Amino acid sequence: MEQKKIEQAYIQELYVQEDDLLKSVTTGLVENGLPLISVPPEVGKAIYLLAKISGAKRALEIGLLGGYSTIWLTRGMGMDGEVVSLEIKEEHASFARQNLSRAGLLDQVSIYVGDALLSLDQLISKKEKFDFIVIDADKINYPVYIEKVLQLADPGAILCCDNLFFNGRIFDKKDALNPAPAAVRKVNEILSSHPRLEAILFPIGDGLGVARVKV
Repeated sequence: MEQKKIEQAYIQELYVQEDDLLKSVTTGLVENGLPLISVPPEVGKAIYLLAKISGAKRALEIGLLGGYSTIWLTRGMGMDGEVVSLEIKEEHASFARQNLSRAGLLDQVSIYVGDALLSLDQLISKKEKFDFIVIDADKINYPVYIEKVLQLADPGAILCCDNLFFNGRIFDKKDALNPAPAAVRKVNEILSSHPRLEAILFPIGDGLGVARVKV
C-alpha cells in the first residue's frame, strides 16, 4: 500500500498539472460540506487524454458531483465538444454549474438532475448517441448503467468506469458478497467478457476500467 501511495504521488507530481480552477473544486467541496469523491487527478488526466486521442465530440457522464471530471472531459473534447451529465442531487449540480461557468464550459454541458436510470431511459427513448461515456456514480447500479449506456454508444465509443478496485473491497472474500463490491466485481466481469467490448483495467486511482465499443 505504501508503494502505491509513492507511485500515485509520483504520477500526480510529474504527469498531472492541475490549474487553480481544478484545485478549487476540491476546496469548494470541503467548504460546502459535499463528499470528497471526485476522481483523483491522474484519472481526470487519463479521461482528458482518452477524449482527446479518440476525437470524441459527444460525451455522457453518470455522476457529476462538483464537475471536476467534467472539466477534464470537456477540455479534452475541445470547443466543439458536448457533454450530457447525470446527477441525482441538485446541490451537487448547482455547485458544478458554478465551477463549469468559471471554467468557461457551462454552455457545453447539459445537466440532468434526478435518478440516472430514469434519465438514461429518456435518452434511450430519444435515440441519443454518444462517442465517450464516463461512469462514476453509485456502485450498486453499475451493471445496469453499463447495460443502458451500451444502447446509447456509437460504434467505436470509449467507456470509462471509475473505482473498479472499490478500495480493495473486491478482493476481500468476506466482503465480496455485499451489494456494492459484488456489483463492482460483476462490472469487471462484464467489461472483460462482453462481446461488444474490448477492455482493460488500469491500476491508477482506485482502478479505471477503459473499454471500446466494437465497430
